[in-house]
Amino acid sequence: MKAGINQIQSYVPEEPVQRVKSKYHLKRLARLSANENPYGTSPLVKEALINAINDGALNRYPDGDASELRALVGQQLNVAGDQLVFGVGLDEIIELVARAFLTPDDQVVVAKPAFSEYALHATVEGAAVKEVPVNPATGHFDFAGALAVINEATRLVWICNPNNPTGVLESPQAIEDFVRQVPKDTLVFIDEAYLDFADDPAKATCLPLVKRYQNVAVLRTLSKAYGLANVRVGFAVMPVALAAILQKIRLPYNLNTLAQVAAVAALRDQDFVKKAAAKNAVERAKWEDFFDQQGVKYFKSQANFIYFTVKNAADLAQTLLEKGFQVRRHLQPDWLRLTIGPAEDTTVMQALVADWLKQQA
Repeated sequence: MKAGINQIQSYVPEEPVQRVKSKYHLKRLARLSANENPYGTSPLVKEALINAINDGALNRYPDGDASELRALVGQQLNVAGDQLVFGVGLDEIIELVARAFLTPDDQVVVAKPAFSEYALHATVEGAAVKEVPVNPATGHFDFAGALAVINEATRLVWICNPNNPTGVLESPQAIEDFVRQVPKDTLVFIDEAYLDFADDPAKATCLPLVKRYQNVAVLRTLSKAYGLANVRVGFAVMPVALAAILQKIRLPYNLNTLAQVAAVAALRDQDFVKKAAAKNAVERAKWEDFFDQQGVKYFKSQANFIYFTVKNAADLAQTLLEKGFQVRRHLQPDWLRLTIGPAEDTTVMQALVADWLKQQA
């Protein structure tokens, strides 16, 4: 067994919905802990999946090149097909990146806090992980701090933008200024899983950097705004030379036919994504106003969740759970991440949180 595996703690997910409902005798549980899209999935997806099944798609291996999906993504993002690598969610892409580019002599730089899988897969490969705390006041990525720890062993820097779990968005200019100062043999991978929820995704994306720098890649997923969390489709946009390396170790039939069909249908319904993002923005603003009124510290979010801190946060999370609202804990002491739900959930939850805060005063 690889030595690094001994250092890893198993992922601790929230309790399954049915188990929680049974335990607390709930008729409904709003799962606001996994940053899923509460507005469902484009109706075009269901239609496309039914047609694919009726056409007898299940007894044949899938298109190993994801040709239709590749062509559509390339067209929408204005990138060449051979710049794209598709995976079973971004989880597989992150794993492939670590497997392809990291050795036990390497160092990886990540923010603290950040998506845990960056560090997890680096550790599996035996690489050292250097965590750079975010700005404690604003939650922004500490670019100066990251540059200070980069050395000749640094092979990879992860930037989640907007960051999970803080929700904070860095500007493309700030990221490019950072890239210019990073050694050319150090990779800078930018995870834009939540970018669709930003106020202006077109201005916020770092995709143009992929054309200007040979050490930059951008990651996207259909699990969030597109509502395909259960389907598992993610991809990387990267320079052709880097993409070719990942293609060498990618499993030949990693993306099944139904996943490809669902992804194509979802990508063709941009109206669904825009409407979901617009609803999210309204509810996100309500939460920020609420926390401001209550004097609760939070980080300004451009994602579909908000990260906040209160004393005895575990008790608040348990109180909400028993009332039918599941939020994410276990990220940092006394911090909670709340996936932003529909208006009806916002109203009820804010009343519950306000009541809990009064009891704590």
